[in-house]
Amino acid sequence: MENSTRQNVGSGSPLEPEIGFSRAVRKGAYVAVAGTAPIGDDGATVGPGDVHAQTVRCLDIAEAALKAAGAQLTDVVRTRIMLTDVTRWREAARAHGERFAAVRPACTFVEVSRFIDPAWLVEVEVDAVLDHEPAAAAQSVARQAAQ
Repeated sequence: MENSTRQNVGSGSPLEPEIGFSRAVRKGAYVAVAGTAPIGDDGATVGPGDVHAQTVRCLDIAEAALKAAGAQLTDVVRTRIMLTDVTRWREAARAHGERFAAVRPACTFVEVSRFIDPAWLVEVEVDAVLDHEPAAAAQSVARQAAQ
C-alpha cells in the first residue's frame, strides 16, 4: 500500500507562511479545515456584531477549502463552533443547521475568551473523511503509465 499524499490548501492569507499553517490539509481520505474566521475578501470582518452572518461566512470559507481538497459538505464528520459568548449559540446553530441538517456531523459548541480580532464572534473548524482516495489512485495510474 502506498503512502497517502499530503495536500495543503492555502487561502492566500499573508499569515499562512508567517504562522506556518494551511487553511486545510488533506492526507489520504482525511481533510482538516483550520479554525476559520469571518473574514471577507476585502480582509474586513463580515457581519460585525452578527453571530449568524459571521458563522455563515466561516462556513462559506470552510466549504471552499473542502472543495479545493476534493471534499464536500456531505463528507464532513465533525464541526467545532467556537464562540466568544456561548449564550448566542443558537445564532451559530441556525447557520450550522442551514448547511448540515441532512449531514448531521458530530458538532461541538465551546466558548473561548477571545480571538485574534476582537470583532470576530465565532470561528469554525471542520473535519471530513472521503469514502475513497481518488488522487492517490490517479497518481498510481500516472506512475504506471510513465514507466
